[in-house]
Amino acid sequence: MSRLFLLFITVPVLEILIYIELSRITGIGVTFALIFGTGLIGAFLAKREGLQVIRAIRRELEYGQVPGNHLLDGLLVLVGGILLITPGLLTDITGFLFLLPPTRKMVREFLKNKIRKWIDNGQIRFYMWR
Repeated sequence: MSRLFLLFITVPVLEILIYIELSRITGIGVTFALIFGTGLIGAFLAKREGLQVIRAIRRELEYGQVPGNHLLDGLLVLVGGILLITPGLLTDITGFLFLLPPTRKMVREFLKNKIRKWIDNGQIRFYMWR
């Protein structure tokens, strides 16, 4: 069984179990408030952080620099926003980690190291056309 398939099965099951247990402990009203609250806060954060990343990319391009870190930040903000739209506590936590600048930086550096290893090992190749 592929890892991706396993991920698409286990994450929703875990999310449902978490919501059932949370609503049992706190009540269904608090659980729904948490679902909607994280959605609203997530949408606000995704918009704010996304606009900041776009401004930073434009600024670097104006100075003739390649916006490598900011492009990864933009990708993480996009993925974080998508995760916050997806119902679930685990996806919300992960989405917030991708949206908040301090934790996003840690994830970005982890990704950069991973991509460097893939390039060094020949798992990623770049082709140029002329």
